[in-house]
Amino acid sequence: MNDAPSARSAEVGRRIGVPLMYGLWRPRVLGAWKVPATGPAILAVNHSHNVDGPMVMGVAPRPTHFLIKKEAFVGPLDPFLRGIGQLKVDRTTADRTAVTRALGVLADGGVLGIFPEGTRGEGDFAALRAGLAYFAVRGRAPIVPVAVLGSSERRGRLIKGLPPLRSRIDVVFGDPFQADDGSGRRTRKALDEATARIQKRLAVHLENARRLTGR
Repeated sequence: MNDAPSARSAEVGRRIGVPLMYGLWRPRVLGAWKVPATGPAILAVNHSHNVDGPMVMGVAPRPTHFLIKKEAFVGPLDPFLRGIGQLKVDRTTADRTAVTRALGVLADGGVLGIFPEGTRGEGDFAALRAGLAYFAVRGRAPIVPVAVLGSSERRGRLIKGLPPLRSRIDVVFGDPFQADDGSGRRTRKALDEATARIQKRLAVHLENARRLTGR
């Protein structure tokens, strides 16, 4: 049984995110046309600030279902995040429910958003987890690299935990690519090799995005 959230719920999240992100900051979006217009796709996003996910959700050309750590699903955020089609994942274990629902999103031809570094850090794609390769290979979905730049450069005066209001945040979408080698293998070795290939492609995209934006 496919228990994946519907694209309609993620579209609600996108409609909330668009005015919110453009109202609070000044997003500059480059390469959004590179996201496949239809069919399954994975947005692989670097992660240096908590605003990165909502920003991509608001500016991406298609509704996106992000895998989000379960710790974020607290209080009123729990029903809200579920209501806009986001996926809760327990990072401390092999969360089969999250994996099944994420694969369901791709099976339905939807867009899955992943922070491949696992946790918020330098945002440089230096430490990739194997989950991204698994979803890309198993879900037969192209990966679109996404670089969010400027979200962690300075702290806001009014709200310390957020970038300065009305500051510019760049979101750069890259060329989609396939993670596997075409053999159809899903072994641990094949996934490790795919992860290495993915890391190289994401690092190159980030370097190009920084050069393009001057960040």
